[in-house]
Amino acid sequence: MAKVRDVVGLYLSPPENAIVLSIDEKTQIQTLDRTAPMLPMRPGQIERHTHDYKRNGTTQLFAALEVATGRVTAQTRARHTGADFLAFLRQIERAYPDAELHVVLDNVSSHKTPAIREWLTDHPRVSFHFTPTSASWMNQIETWFGILSRQAIRRGSFRSVKELIAMITAFIARWNEGSTPFHWIKSADEILAKAVRKPRAMGESGH
Repeated sequence: MAKVRDVVGLYLSPPENAIVLSIDEKTQIQTLDRTAPMLPMRPGQIERHTHDYKRNGTTQLFAALEVATGRVTAQTRARHTGADFLAFLRQIERAYPDAELHVVLDNVSSHKTPAIREWLTDHPRVSFHFTPTSASWMNQIETWFGILSRQAIRRGSFRSVKELIAMITAFIARWNEGSTPFHWIKSADEILAKAVRKPRAMGESGH
């Protein structure tokens, strides 16, 4: 309950003169080289593509969505360890050199390593706000990851990881040119009320 109220509070009423960032990693993005190009849409028929492809490696995408503007800062890396996440945090800290930063993220172990805890101690203007367990939908960057997948990754054919990274970089540049924020609607009370009703309904249906 405390995590829900904390995160929703940041979305609906962020601290004055602070920046709220939604951060996560999209891991194991596959570099797929399809044997045939995307088939165009026809009347009454959805866009289609071949299911024959060759795998050419993977990349990991670290991304931060600025909640107030929708702007995305990102970094691709070969791995997604705690050290890689720390490298991304350093990039974020440089991108926002003066503001107080409130970071919404999930509870995976790579976000809580001793090195990261030490870095947070040395950078008190950065604070973490963890989403509840099994509530990744509360992290707004997940919505953006979905858009990236639908509009770019799934539609593409890539001969190398370098090509895939170039596409992601170009997509982010276009996104940031016209970025707009996602509008959070649900209050903490509405989310918590729904979470309470669901287990009660499940219990009642079992009688």
